[in-house]
Amino acid sequence: SSWRGARKVVHAHKPHFMALHCQEFGGKNYEASMSHVDKFVKELLSSDAMKDYNRARVYLDENYKSQEHFTALGSFYFLHESLKNIYQFDFKAKKYKKVTGKEIYSDTLESTPMLEKEKFPQDYFPECKWSRKGFIRTRWCITDCAFDLVNIHLFHDASNLIAWETSPSVYSGIRHKALGYVLDRIIDQRFEKVSYFVFGDFNFRLDAKAVVETLCAKATMQTIRAADTNEVVKLIFRESDNDRKVMLQLEKKLFDYFNQDVFRDNNGTALLEFDRELSVFKDRLYELDISFPPSYPYSEDSSQGKQYMNTRCPAWCDRILMSHSAKELILKSENDEKIVIYDHIGPNVCMGDHKPVFLSFRIAAGAGKPIANVHKCCVVQ
Repeated sequence: SSWRGARKVVHAHKPHFMALHCQEFGGKNYEASMSHVDKFVKELLSSDAMKDYNRARVYLDENYKSQEHFTALGSFYFLHESLKNIYQFDFKAKKYKKVTGKEIYSDTLESTPMLEKEKFPQDYFPECKWSRKGFIRTRWCITDCAFDLVNIHLFHDASNLIAWETSPSVYSGIRHKALGYVLDRIIDQRFEKVSYFVFGDFNFRLDAKAVVETLCAKATMQTIRAADTNEVVKLIFRESDNDRKVMLQLEKKLFDYFNQDVFRDNNGTALLEFDRELSVFKDRLYELDISFPPSYPYSEDSSQGKQYMNTRCPAWCDRILMSHSAKELILKSENDEKIVIYDHIGPNVCMGDHKPVFLSFRIAAGAGKPIANVHKCCVVQ
């Protein structure tokens, strides 16, 4: 169903260069599903919807047996036949190579010089015995524009109760550190600096303490502790009057608020003030205004396309961010018609627990010129 939803977007926007970043590719029990993944990829490449895309690069990290390398990231790049002269950067040779044909890399992912892949150090998230979080970076050049595309998956909130304890939460601090690591890495001294787009599952969450204080402003809180360890296992927020109606129940993996409409009305924009994790990066990252509801955690019941699961507080986990020079590239090309669109896919259909988001834009010819040396980038040596 995700692909059906994406196909509609492709049909509507007809992109000439399409980048699709997947996280947790193969799902939670990837051992069983990797064979389906390969079948899906082959069908996708030969599908009718993609027939006008005569070049493709697919990078799938399927090597789940290698704990120190496995990220479960999948990056797909499709190039329309009308696009001439697309180059991709070889990070070992430090030069651009012309993109021809369709290539899929999975077993050979670790050895291809056409990308950089890293997993975050284990000590970033010690609670997780084995985390798959990391990033994959590729670099492209179209006409005179060079840019990096970074597929990213940051750490999740392990416990709603721990997230609620401090503002900002300890998990938000871990994501901050990991995202800082990625940004430092992609602008370090090894390669020429270019514009970049970073998109994937950032796992950004609303500031839990502040959200609960707002949603349950007049409530009284009851704390339930485990008999043996005395640790807090549940918080119940009730209205002070109105028969002490339960407003919110909070457990490690339960966030049960009595009125989900607050997350959907007006696309949940009233809660955007609690979406604060990006604010520390405002000098380094730009994002277009969000006008879609929180992208996670949707019900996986196929008949409940709009329903959130009551496991976590809904949040905008899935984002498309960019450097300020990339923003100039996009907005400079925008004239009177609204050609920059940032939205989610499949608002009414079940797409799994995350709703994908997309950004559609045009880059005007010559838009990359003022960025020093970029026009030279595509001289293939």
